[in-house]
Amino acid sequence: MIGFATIILSNRAWMPAVGVGVVILAVAVLWSWRRSAAQGWVKLTCAILKLAGILALALCLLDPLRVGQHARPGANVFGIIADNSQSMEMKDPGETRSRGEVMREQLIGGGKSWRSALDENFQVRRYTFDSRLQTTKDFSELNFDGRSSALGGALRTAVEYWRGQPVAGVLLFTDGNATDIGADLPSLEGCPPIYPVVVGSDSAMQDISLGKITVSQTAFEDAPVTVQAEANANGFAGSQITTRLIEVGAGAFVTNGGATNASLRIGSVSNVVAKSSQFASGNDATLNYRFQIRPETPGLHFYEVETRVSDETKATATPSREATLANNQQMIVVDRGQEPFRVLYISGRPNWEYKFLNRAIQDDPQVQMPAIIRVAKREPKFEFMGREGESSNPLFRGFGTNDEETGRYDQPVLIRLNTKDQMELRGGFPKTAAELYRYDAVIVGDLEAEFFTHDQMALIQRFVSERGGGFLMLGGAESFREGDYAGTPIASLLPVYLDRPVDAQLPGEFKLTLTREGWLQPWTRLRPVENEEKTRIDEMPAFEVFNPLHDIKPGASVLATVSDANGRQYPALVVQRFGLGRTAALMIGDMWRWGLRDEQMQKDLAKSWRQMVRWLVADVPPRISVSAEAAPGGDASEFRLTVKAHDEEFRPLDNASVKLTVRPVQVSSSSRQSRASAQNFVQLTADPVSGESGTYTATYVAHDTGGYSVEATVMDSDGRMAGRAAAGWTSDPAAEEFKSLKPNRALLESLAKKTGGEVLSMSGLDALVRKLPEKHSPVMETWTYPLWHKPVVLLFALGCFVGEWGLRRWKGMP
Repeated sequence: MIGFATIILSNRAWMPAVGVGVVILAVAVLWSWRRSAAQGWVKLTCAILKLAGILALALCLLDPLRVGQHARPGANVFGIIADNSQSMEMKDPGETRSRGEVMREQLIGGGKSWRSALDENFQVRRYTFDSRLQTTKDFSELNFDGRSSALGGALRTAVEYWRGQPVAGVLLFTDGNATDIGADLPSLEGCPPIYPVVVGSDSAMQDISLGKITVSQTAFEDAPVTVQAEANANGFAGSQITTRLIEVGAGAFVTNGGATNASLRIGSVSNVVAKSSQFASGNDATLNYRFQIRPETPGLHFYEVETRVSDETKATATPSREATLANNQQMIVVDRGQEPFRVLYISGRPNWEYKFLNRAIQDDPQVQMPAIIRVAKREPKFEFMGREGESSNPLFRGFGTNDEETGRYDQPVLIRLNTKDQMELRGGFPKTAAELYRYDAVIVGDLEAEFFTHDQMALIQRFVSERGGGFLMLGGAESFREGDYAGTPIASLLPVYLDRPVDAQLPGEFKLTLTREGWLQPWTRLRPVENEEKTRIDEMPAFEVFNPLHDIKPGASVLATVSDANGRQYPALVVQRFGLGRTAALMIGDMWRWGLRDEQMQKDLAKSWRQMVRWLVADVPPRISVSAEAAPGGDASEFRLTVKAHDEEFRPLDNASVKLTVRPVQVSSSSRQSRASAQNFVQLTADPVSGESGTYTATYVAHDTGGYSVEATVMDSDGRMAGRAAAGWTSDPAAEEFKSLKPNRALLESLAKKTGGEVLSMSGLDALVRKLPEKHSPVMETWTYPLWHKPVVLLFALGCFVGEWGLRRWKGMP
């Protein structure tokens, strides 16, 4: 804001005398011209000129002073911040010099008057920035090798440097392509006015760059991972743009007998897993590519997304037509899990449903399904039915088992299958949270509510709502309403109402159909094409066992239905979120019939079971988890590693010892060779986060571009192993640095508007620096100047008198 000067009269005591004199002289002038015989306009003009001269001289008697304010020379600080990132090496169309060379000429080149004027009026502080803000004496350190433009972090750091100092403003030389500022501007409280000097031209460059890349995982078995990449092609209208997905490495942490060492498996860098080509429709085209892949092994998989003009390859000897190739590739990471999911299956009787379900799960290396199968219900104990002194169930007589394995006669007979050791599920269905929470999901098939105690049913409810586990109930003679689950804690978590009567006239056979919501769920579909999926559903055999329920709960989704004889539809597959977990109800009790038709339908049934179970466990949180995200502060190579730890009952684990092992998985841009070694690692110790129970963090600086994997090892306060977790991330500052080659004027204008500055061009520096002393600064001083000292005042009065005399002489008047 510019301060305008004001005019004051210092000899106000003379104002009455001067006023009387001016009035007398004015009357005399008017009286003299009134008696004149001259033309009217001549008399009026002469009178005005003489009166103006008299007023000018009269004002000089009052000693008028011009008073204003300006910045006190040398008392205020003014900052100059210059961008030292790699993007300043770009050459704009038609330019022979890079952006950095043009900026260097302004900051270092001789003969720049604006720099001298700025030094005369302010204490100039000079800085450069890339990933961090650094002080400089004369900008001779500018080499434009910074891997990122942490503009937001640089401004916040500068504000901290200047806190408590009289800072008048800051000149910001940059192209505005910040790598640490998203949609929202950073908080710049206390920041002085920013005057961005835009470096670079708005002219479009011929270039192809990768934009937003998203990775999503589904329970769809054929392609569980979907990669969507956006490519921006400028100046390549009509050209074919090819984008490839290349697997550069796959890492998995393996444990041998509790050893803490880990190994990293590296795949071939030439393994192109997917490729797609599209034609650019215009000079500024946005192309969207979609890849569906299915990593075969668990663990971390690293991929590189690369986009190029189809007739250009990395082996091409001729120079590329693009302005830069630094924004043509990005690395992504896909985490297929380190440990297999564990699903607890419990059934009230041996049946074919378990046979087909178990066979399907055995083909999935990422899911384990221990099971409890009841082969005999508990019965009242009668002494005459057993031998004297015998307390075990006589059903197992002659098999060499003991009482602990078979149970007493008045207890149900349970068979444990697929357990990992002899102690797992030895006491039947888990009775404590520590026992149940080690599983990711529970499947109940054809088992009445009476089998569970009330505490066990309440435990299952907490397992879903608090632990975040999955729950699936299958149809059968003793499921849902027929199993007397109405009014129990399990009924509260099911997505259907069990306490409402259902009037159903189901035929002996009925067909399954998908609803609209069912068609939208990838895990309910088995074919990639809609027509093929409709044909598959039509060819499915009819089912005969069904638990009719009509009403679903609010928020639940019906994915499949069946119809009765009157055409009324009943939900057959219903899902919903419950607390932190998810639940599903499959009212069909003889899905196994699907697998009896032919070999293809057996495969379809197995695939359907696997996808359903994968959906059930997809979002179950692990006891130990580790994640990596960019650390706040602006350094694109600095990452915060966060570990969340829980105990066996899924309560936050405090006072734990957390060790992190970080390994790089890098790809050299020159040799394209993947390199990783078991000896190439860094070990860190994570510290607890204040106010966040069970959370631990550490910071890692990724010096090289590429992928990184981290393994967290957590020991509880007693020194016992609580668990391990692994995660991966990628670091590619150049991809963000060169995402856009045009100057980001919108961001710079927002910064200027928010702080009270203005956006400038290089040519506008001289004009701004001339105005800066008159703008508001923290330290200002007042200046005064007597107007009558100015020759223009005397010349004005003399000019009025001479003009009046000349006009009279021109008209022949005395």
